[in-house]
Amino acid sequence: MALLEIRNIAKSYPDGTRALRGVSFDVHQGEFVAIMGPSGSGKSTLLHVLAFLDHQTNGIYRFAGKTVNEYTANEITKLRNQKMGFVFQSFNLLPRTDVLENVTLPLLYAGIRPRERERMALEAIELVGLTHRIHHDVSKLSGGEKQRVAIARALVNKPDVIFADEPTGNLDSASGRVVVDFLQKLNEQHGHTVILITHERSTAEHAERIIHVRDGRIEKDERVQNRRHAADGFHK
Repeated sequence: MALLEIRNIAKSYPDGTRALRGVSFDVHQGEFVAIMGPSGSGKSTLLHVLAFLDHQTNGIYRFAGKTVNEYTANEITKLRNQKMGFVFQSFNLLPRTDVLENVTLPLLYAGIRPRERERMALEAIELVGLTHRIHHDVSKLSGGEKQRVAIARALVNKPDVIFADEPTGNLDSASGRVVVDFLQKLNEQHGHTVILITHERSTAEHAERIIHVRDGRIEKDERVQNRRHAADGFHK
């Protein structure tokens, strides 16, 4: 059974805009899938539907075997907190707080006890190579470091799937490469399912599969023949 099953998903808005027009595909546990397309193609709308941030107008979406309508509002909240991790272009970090506080936040919402929260957060921070920045104010970090904090926060609950929406969009090329390398390592070495939204072919080629979206439709669904390799280590 696929982790995500998408069947004829359509999304329209009151002004008549049709963002998605009958999209269908599956994503299995442990896959790294890039959804690629130009601005306005519908790729971010699709991610919002998949991550329960928005609801489709028509079609069927199943996550872990159940449609969105089979989940209660409380169950969806728990799913998004415990089964899904999110990495956004704008980082979405809490200002005037340190790295540890930001990474701990999902665990606080999940009701994890303080000592266990800190242990899990420190483990995630170590995984992204930022142990030396634990008590640094996030506003004083570089863009690449901020995105790695966001990835640690996305990982801390050990989610089933990580959604990354243009995670390199606000980064220079070197920092962007570090971030996408890390997402690739999470997939290859730790088995995380990753769904990456991007408009850049070079970024998409870190995935094992690319779904091309244009005008709200799937244009092509291809396996990556010459997958880019993740570099070793992290830039400090």
